[in-house]
Amino acid sequence: MQAETESIVEVVRRHHELYKNALPMIASENITSNTVRILLSSDLSHRYAEGDVGNRFYQGCEYIDEIEEKAIRYAKELFEAEHVNVKPTSGVNANIAALFALTSPRDKMMALSIPDGGHISHSRYSIPAIRNLALDTFPYDAKEMNIDVTKMVKEIKLKKPSLILLGGSLFLFPHPVSEAREAADEVGARIVYDASHVLGLIAGKKFQDPLREGADVVASSTHKTFPGPQGAIILCKENVKEKIDRAVFPGTVSNHHLHHVAGLAVTLAEMMQFGEAYASQITTNAKVLAQGLYEEGFDVLCEHKGFTESHQIAIDVFNHGGGAAVAEKLERANIITNKNMLPSDKDPAEPTGIRLGVQELTRIGMNESEMREIASLIGRVVITKEDENKVREEVIELRKDFQHVQYCFDGKDMYKFPEKKMKKFL
Repeated sequence: MQAETESIVEVVRRHHELYKNALPMIASENITSNTVRILLSSDLSHRYAEGDVGNRFYQGCEYIDEIEEKAIRYAKELFEAEHVNVKPTSGVNANIAALFALTSPRDKMMALSIPDGGHISHSRYSIPAIRNLALDTFPYDAKEMNIDVTKMVKEIKLKKPSLILLGGSLFLFPHPVSEAREAADEVGARIVYDASHVLGLIAGKKFQDPLREGADVVASSTHKTFPGPQGAIILCKENVKEKIDRAVFPGTVSNHHLHHVAGLAVTLAEMMQFGEAYASQITTNAKVLAQGLYEEGFDVLCEHKGFTESHQIAIDVFNHGGGAAVAEKLERANIITNKNMLPSDKDPAEPTGIRLGVQELTRIGMNESEMREIASLIGRVVITKEDENKVREEVIELRKDFQHVQYCFDGKDMYKFPEKKMKKFL
């Protein structure tokens, strides 16, 4: 079995090597600082701390209490939140807790459809079905790549949902929270904002401020534009905190992941220090890359409104073989992207679009000049159909100068695989 263990370690080493030499542009991913990586492998990963700070079901939680208290305090300060819960273990888990806290079975809710950018957890196959909610989807303006505000307000007043779920997976522009709030107040609805993709931009004051605009709850993963460990967080108003906390524990979480809470606390501190600069560079990079791709000849959506206000870029590549084919072609050149449904699409396996995210490239220090170079590399693969192997070599060369994480306190090599340390255990 030792040989099997060694083979797993070798596969992980090759994975590290791939990402050391690639352009990671999956919009739902990021990398943590080296300090966070160390915490994720700490003894905290072995422990239980059911309960709340100062009120645990197990002994031995003195230092865990200190860590969780700091994470909550940092999050309250960073997001100006009345209440924070750091126990959810994923973005979907946070959404489940929020919807269970604020609805009853057979209530009505509204959310985006998946082709219009909604996350799969917002769909009738996921949380609404688990909670037995009647789901209506928002009217959507495909040209503007956003919710149709006028029609949304009319639908809310007509259908009188108990819950309005904003936020999404394909998320180019801020959602109409304040407009939804006004209509929600008329019908007695709560608003949940899924910030998973844009939490880092919100922390850096570069997107929108859903709590101030009228959301009752912000539920979010912590590893997309927010560059923390995989996990989640819930921010909410004081008047719903007890419902939220009960829905998280014991409702949907038994033991939360304590090593992730420690990593989250450090990332919150990093974002308090560097978040505004980081978020500003993300949005600049996204716009520059989108403009470069547009000039290469790509059908980048929403050219008339500057392409994007987030970390994401959406491109219709139907004329180049479709999203699946283009994503696979780019992968062969070490440019890591994903196929993505656009509003007109019906088949998630063969969508017309691809989605790009620049948050991880920004995290490793890339700026405007690199975005223009990347646009050229993508154009050469997809439009001029150059040899992917040749382009891959240029991608590897570009990556050589970008091996350290930025916007954090340590700035260590994030892709160096600790082979010597691993050999001690084999």
